[in-house]
Amino acid sequence: MKRIGCIGLGIMGGAMARNLLRSGFEVAVWNRTRSRAEGLLAEGATWAGSAGKLAAQVEVVCVNVTDTSDVESVLFGERGVVEGLGSGGAEVVIDHSTISPAATREFAQRLKTAGADLLDAPVSGGDVGARAGTLSVMVGGDQAVFERCRSILEAVGRTITFCGPSGSGQATKACNQVLCAVNLVGVCEAMALARREGLDLERMLAVTTAGAAGSWSLANLGPQIARGDLSPGFMIDLINKDLGIVADEAHALELSLPGTALGSELLREAASEGLGRSGTQALCRVYEKRGGFKYVET
Repeated sequence: MKRIGCIGLGIMGGAMARNLLRSGFEVAVWNRTRSRAEGLLAEGATWAGSAGKLAAQVEVVCVNVTDTSDVESVLFGERGVVEGLGSGGAEVVIDHSTISPAATREFAQRLKTAGADLLDAPVSGGDVGARAGTLSVMVGGDQAVFERCRSILEAVGRTITFCGPSGSGQATKACNQVLCAVNLVGVCEAMALARREGLDLERMLAVTTAGAAGSWSLANLGPQIARGDLSPGFMIDLINKDLGIVADEAHALELSLPGTALGSELLREAASEGLGRSGTQALCRVYEKRGGFKYVET
């Protein structure tokens, strides 16, 4: 499969579409705001006038939008992907968005009726991984369809894992977001303790990152907190959305996740302080306010 359509060209989707181009795929793009596509068009992508028109001219559609309702609109709404399915149109939809596992299973059934297979393939690795093509991709759906699409997934990610039937990719991403939230709480708290103890934050990070406490959050977000850099690789508003999905799944499973609940509470507090569009590391501002200190003295 060489003709790929990309819908959603934000921080993640735009970088992933660019990596598909660089890997030799023919890429058509569509986004609600066309200006976000200009760089890709200059690099060889083609523009489609709607999601449906895009689906009619490619073999695989890759979707990278914000929420469950956005995916449903792109797939089944007016001028949506389903309008372009059928003879000569897309055979597979790969959804890289992070959405509800239950809704994903429903969308897979609806797409199958319309003539296409769905792979739920959310990613982890942030904007850095999206640009470098080193994302972790967790995939649910039919395994034979997954194998047919492996080269597409390998163009955007380094770790490609088939997780099980439809919805399994999204369920795995929910687990990932639990770890992200709880790890971030640990990073902020360890750095708060270090700051109040008068330690050099960079030295503390160097030694803890190299030991058993090491994590992606510590290695990547810890230095940003130490510099006072709140720029978004992944926004607080988005992890709050994802943790809402986790809460819904846990409720349906009658499962208590107290650590995740604490992380969610603190991240919602950060959003209420106007930090929703900052990077998730802006959670540090909640700790500064509660603790009466600054990670970085100005």
